[in-house]
Amino acid sequence: MTSQPTVKTLLILGASGDLTGRLLLPGLARLVARGHAEGLTLVGAGSDNWTEDQWLERLETSFADANSQADSAGKRELKRIRTTTAYRQLDVTAEGQLAGLIAGLEGPVAVYFALPPKISERACQALSPDDVPAGTRLVMEKPFGSSEESARELNRTLAALVPEDHIHRVDHFLGKATVLNILGLRFANTFLEPVWNREHIEKVEIIFDEDLALEGRARYYDGAGALRDMIQSHLLQIMALMAIEPPASVDERDLRDAVATLLRASSIKAPYAKSTRRARYTAGTLDGRKVPDYAKEDGVDASRNTETLAEVQVDIDNWRWQGVPFILRSCKALGTKRKEAVVTFRPVPHLPRGFTGVDSPNQLRIGFGPDTLQFDVDVNGPGNVLSLDRATLQAELSASDLLPYGEVLEGVLTGDPLLSVRGDTAEDCWRILEPVLKAWARDSVPLEEYPAGSDGPEGWPA
Repeated sequence: MTSQPTVKTLLILGASGDLTGRLLLPGLARLVARGHAEGLTLVGAGSDNWTEDQWLERLETSFADANSQADSAGKRELKRIRTTTAYRQLDVTAEGQLAGLIAGLEGPVAVYFALPPKISERACQALSPDDVPAGTRLVMEKPFGSSEESARELNRTLAALVPEDHIHRVDHFLGKATVLNILGLRFANTFLEPVWNREHIEKVEIIFDEDLALEGRARYYDGAGALRDMIQSHLLQIMALMAIEPPASVDERDLRDAVATLLRASSIKAPYAKSTRRARYTAGTLDGRKVPDYAKEDGVDASRNTETLAEVQVDIDNWRWQGVPFILRSCKALGTKRKEAVVTFRPVPHLPRGFTGVDSPNQLRIGFGPDTLQFDVDVNGPGNVLSLDRATLQAELSASDLLPYGEVLEGVLTGDPLLSVRGDTAEDCWRILEPVLKAWARDSVPLEEYPAGSDGPEGWPA
């Protein structure tokens, strides 16, 4: 599902920032080394007064891993990128500066806004349609806007500059392999689809528990929190893939239409003290190192009451899922890392008398990073054949040879919007969560606490 690049120049705004060095450039390097970006020119731009040597040093560092694993052709292509690249200092929000830079580049150009959301919005507002040559692609990082209305306004701004299929609202969490693994599992197995509904499924949980604390990201994270950072974008998209109706194809139009229909049927019901929970970590220990209280971490404004653990119950009001809770949770600084979707099936209606042991509901688990599959079933145990025991069927799912941002960039360069969030979907994700954000701002839901390295707040289910 790859094609030749249509983009000639990749312009990264915020080239001196953390996102570019830590994720974007390593992803690009792997893409280039695998031969998926032939002839591409890379240009970096930022507000820092970097010299060409500083920019090249960043490339050397970010390309090192891919270069060490590349074959001779890949090494030549990585070298070509380094010898043809350039860095430009500019203020992207100043009238005419970004437009002038784009005009001097070989097109089509993909403009990657690796910038804080507010700066990206102001940069787009500083452009006019005449400043954006035909074929230009605009790549926006999450969060896309800060509310339903701001997302709608940003969509209007972007739509005045380029067509919708030239706007990439990227979600690096959903790599192409992950998307297709979920869809293949659901729609290529006749034993699953007939039971994939409210009659047979009790609940669906989508969990992203990290064993990492802030790790120097306070500047961004303290203004976002777990609800905006993970649930608003990434976990709602996974939920949609788990719950959509079978699309006619996995082409972007059919698939994104199905996702949009599902999200329009989704909401979080009041009272929010019952349907949502939040907490933040206090001082504790992670992997033998001491972690300070979140409120005392460098760069944190404790008065914001930013949550590091968010959990919501989403209800999908349609025929297939009425009454089935979809529980989405994101958490930092837990003692155990857990990144998976768990489908819990309803108990059997009747277990014949004579069986002993615990008959627990079957569970299907889809792990993320690496992608895995586990199916927990009850079988006759050893010794007493009438005693039930739990067995787990396991498999590793296929993975991409690209890094997550490499998959994102491949979609941008080839014009494939499959991994991009469509404009109406971006607005709907905010619609779903805005009532919760407002309730939390009013302190309608208590902000609980849990020690870093623990299993979470006391009294919460594991």
